Order: sequence, then structure tokens, then C-alpha cells
Amino acid sequence: MPRLAVVEPHAATGDVARILASAPINIYKGIAANPEIFASFIAFMRSIGTNGALTKAEKELVMLFAAESRHCAYCVAAHTRVAAGVGVSGDHALAARRGHGSSPRAQALLDFTRAVIDKNGDVADSELAAFRAAGFDDRAAIEVVAAITAMTFTALYNHIHQTELDFPAVPSASSAL
Repeated sequence: MPRLAVVEPHAATGDVARILASAPINIYKGIAANPEIFASFIAFMRSIGTNGALTKAEKELVMLFAAESRHCAYCVAAHTRVAAGVGVSGDHALAARRGHGSSPRAQALLDFTRAVIDKNGDVADSELAAFRAAGFDDRAAIEVVAAITAMTFTALYNHIHQTELDFPAVPSASSAL
């Protein structure tokens, strides 16, 4: 049961009402209780992987790995659904949560994401070089950090709020290993 306030779409006004009308998901209804943060969060999320250095599918690989590393069942379920919408199969989504890419480029992306998370951004020159060797540039590195930041925010929020899952639950990444 949610522990923080929520804004139901019928009670929302302005930009919050417009966003909730098109995406009335539980995390949005909760974050909308702070309209300024909600507006900034939506803009930030839209900026990652939109006409950027990462494709939408690559952004979702980062989101899935970061969600798993943050132990956020809501985030994992939501981004598994979003990933499917941009062409990432369920098997590839599960593999990404485990840190396994379906191509050398995807693997380099996930390796870099893991290094950023595990080392709190203090990646080695060799790790950055491997990321670049896979075809990623500095803009992509910034987008990886932005995606991890967004996932950290949502995971922490969901843990505090105990956001109710409104997406199909997904299997544990540790099962069937």
C-alpha cells in the first residue's frame, strides 16, 4: 500500500493533468504530488535517449541494469514493458538485467554501466576506452550517467512510497541462472 500522497488523474490540473491523462501509472501519480519535481522528472526522462547518442533500446538496457542493481521491482517491470515497445525482447531484457548484452556493442554499454554504478563514476581509463571502442561517444557516456541517475531517483522513491505494481511482474534475474 502506498505510503506517500498520490494524485489521481481526475483531480490533477495543468501539465500534471495532461501527463496523467496520457500515462496514469502509479509512479507518476505519486511523484505528481510534487508538481515541480514531477515536471522536471518528466522532462529529464524525455531527454535521455531522445535524439541522443543512445538509441531508445540502448537507453532501456541501461535502465534495466540500473533498475536491477537498485532492487526496484517496479522499475524492472516498467522498463521491461517499455523495452518491449522499442524492440527489446523479454529474453534480452532479462539478460540486460544480468549484465549480458546481445551484441558486442550492447555488452560494452552494459559493462560501462556496471562500472559507473559499481565505481560510483570512478571508471578506469580502460573502461572508458572500451566503451568508446564500441562506438559510443562522450554524449553517450553522459546519457548513461543520466539514465542511472533517473533510475536511482525512481528506485529510491518507489522503495519509500511502496509504489503498487501496475505492470506485469517479471521473473527474478537471479532465477534460472
